[in-house]
Amino acid sequence: MDNTFNMWLSIIVISIFGTLAHFLYGWTHNNRVVGLFTAVNESTWEHIKIAITGTLLWSIYDGYIYGLNPNYFCAKLVSLFVLALFIPAVFYSYKKLLKRSVLFIDITIFYAAIILSQSLFYFIIELPPMFYIFQYLSFLGFLAFFGAYMTLTLAPLRTFLFKDPITGKYGFPVKRHLRKIIKRRKKSQN
Repeated sequence: MDNTFNMWLSIIVISIFGTLAHFLYGWTHNNRVVGLFTAVNESTWEHIKIAITGTLLWSIYDGYIYGLNPNYFCAKLVSLFVLALFIPAVFYSYKKLLKRSVLFIDITIFYAAIILSQSLFYFIIELPPMFYIFQYLSFLGFLAFFGAYMTLTLAPLRTFLFKDPITGKYGFPVKRHLRKIIKRRKKSQN
């Protein structure tokens, strides 16, 4: 199959999944397993996460097609890093300039990140084969990236990137019964 066709197919599929993943957690009545891979709040991280999740899911297809390409893991790692860096860099830059967030711009940034990410993936796939050490390091980097993705989803850092601008909280919303347990523990520690 033509790489241009696959590139545009990947952009469309990842964009559709990312859009749906913004709402899936709520649609599944806050299913925590679904929340591992979809947005659970409105933080910047959760928007990065849904783009990364779509790209990782797309890896099932592109891994089948390009997995034996010596540049595959380097291309995949670069595409993931582009998502993780482009979205917050552009979002916080324009927000600083305008002093506010604009939904249309936020949505445009999300789709632009996917287009850039996939364009670079297919560009790298078509390069001459990289040295074996780069292939090996890219594979290890891919595994480390996935590990960081899961860790940050389960234990978000207490920084602006992970803070929900609506609730001021981080990560999964705490259920009412868990709030009571947390309050009791805090009282018993005092």
